Amino acid sequence: MAVAITAQGLGKVFNGTAAVDRLDLAVEPGELLALLGPSGSGKTTLLRLVAGLEAPDAGRLLFGEEDATRLAARQRRVGFVFQHYALFKHLTVADNIAYGLRVRPRRTRPPEAEIQRRVGELLDLVQLNGLGKRRPAQLSGGQRQRVALARALAVEPRVLLLDEPFGALDAQVRRDLRRWLRDIHERTGHTTLFVTHDQEEALELADRVAILNRGRLEQIGTPDDILDRPATAFVAGFVGEAVRLAVEAAPGTIRIGAQPISIPTGDVSGPAALFIRPRDLLVCDDGPDALSARVIAVRRTGPARRADISFGPGLPAVEVELPATSSVRKGDTLHVRLTAVRLFSSSRRGDDGRQS
Repeated sequence: MAVAITAQGLGKVFNGTAAVDRLDLAVEPGELLALLGPSGSGKTTLLRLVAGLEAPDAGRLLFGEEDATRLAARQRRVGFVFQHYALFKHLTVADNIAYGLRVRPRRTRPPEAEIQRRVGELLDLVQLNGLGKRRPAQLSGGQRQRVALARALAVEPRVLLLDEPFGALDAQVRRDLRRWLRDIHERTGHTTLFVTHDQEEALELADRVAILNRGRLEQIGTPDDILDRPATAFVAGFVGEAVRLAVEAAPGTIRIGAQPISIPTGDVSGPAALFIRPRDLLVCDDGPDALSARVIAVRRTGPARRADISFGPGLPAVEVELPATSSVRKGDTLHVRLTAVRLFSSSRRGDDGRQS
């Protein structure tokens, strides 16, 4: 049965630095939660704390109503899938899957017939029927990752943990396995924590996404929440190809370089940060709501065309998607309208400022 996972003030320090900084987190039973953040944000440390592979220095960890903080890893009934599979090279696929069951103490070890039945079910679940007698070296990377997942599921875990499981695979295999993993999750219903550095992966797979930064939880929400309603400047800048522009804000107006524009500003006033993604800008005719920009470069990205544009000296270039029929060239002047506003005060808290 799937269980909730609750972290209460969970902390872990390495060499005087907080890898996980008194973090509070609630994962719903049967939820697939992605942990996303830059390198060093605490994603894998948090996963290892949940698994029992690290002991916390502060706080509590609950599985449902049970305090799991001091339980040994084996007592937690957690399935762990690593990036590099960690399969036993000398064992067959079937024996790798069965390993966790066969090493149980005799009093809790299932009969061999039950183990064989379970292995057969899992080979079917992960679509590896007929490959049980092969060695890991005879499989593709994607197949080896499926074996690793089957081995984690064999012990009937209460919680499934995946640490960048597709990181060693090429792009097409990653895409295929993302869809497959989502299907497996729907069929098995395990409470799942999934660590990734790939934003597209997190947003496509997860029910909710937790954004970590320096061991702290910046925001947790649905993919739509994270993309469309970032809670902090860090989230706005980290997710979705955003470029940060330093602006001056006044009630109902901001100034980008020398250009004022009327937009909702809430209670943000003074120095502020505006985060712009390519789809936030719409090419338009000149007018009171339009911003004037110089085209720095034009390029093709797949079926679309994009331009790098600048709103003034000293400001970073931003991208805008061009109409398919556009004849814009480098050096031209382009007019654009801002269609989404992600504005954060930077007068007091800088990058940690909250949207107002």
